[in-house]
Amino acid sequence: MSAEKVETYRIMGIDPGTNFMGYGIIEVEGNKLRSVVMGDIDLHTMSDPYRKLRYIFERVCKLIDDYEPREVALESPFFGTNVQSMLKLGRAQGVAIAAVQSSIEGVPISEYAPMRIKQASTGRGSATKEQVATMINAILGTDYTPRRLDATDGVAVALCHWFTMSNVLTRATAGDKRKGLGGDSKSRKGSSSWEC
Repeated sequence: MSAEKVETYRIMGIDPGTNFMGYGIIEVEGNKLRSVVMGDIDLHTMSDPYRKLRYIFERVCKLIDDYEPREVALESPFFGTNVQSMLKLGRAQGVAIAAVQSSIEGVPISEYAPMRIKQASTGRGSATKEQVATMINAILGTDYTPRRLDATDGVAVALCHWFTMSNVLTRATAGDKRKGLGGDSKSRKGSSSWEC
C-alpha cells in the first residue's frame, strides 16, 4: 500500500512599513512547518516617498518570483492618531498587495490585526517584538537573531495565517472565509469597495 502524498506549499507574511518592511516565508508540509526565508526591505535611507513605493513593489515581486508562495498574509494598518503615518503605511501596504497581485494572479491575500498576530504566536496580544521573535524561534526550531525585528514580524504574520487556516473550528465555521481580524469574511478579504 502506497503512502498518501502530503501537500507542500508556502505562505508569505508581510509586515508593511515605511522604513523597514518585514517579510517571512514558511513552508507547510502536512502539519510540519519550516522556515524558508526571512528578512526586511530597507527603505530608511530613501527620502523620496515615491521611490520607496517603487522599491517595495520591485522587491515584493522578486520575492514572489523567487519563492512562489501559494498564499500571502499582511499585517493590517493599525488605527493611530498620526494621520500622515497612517496614510504612508496604507500606501506601503497597498503597493505590496499590488505587487503580489501582479506576480500571481488569484493568489489568496489575507489581513490580520497586529494584536491577532501577536496572540497567534505568543498567546498575548500585547506581546513585545522581542517576545514574538523568541516564540518564532521556538515554533520553527530556528535561532534567528535578525538585526531588526521587522523580519521576525513578517514570519509571525505567515504563522498567524497558518494557525488561523489550519484551525478545525475555523474550517468548520466558515472555511477560508474566517480570520483573525474580527472573524467575518469582510475582515479576511478586506473591503470589496473603495467607499469609506
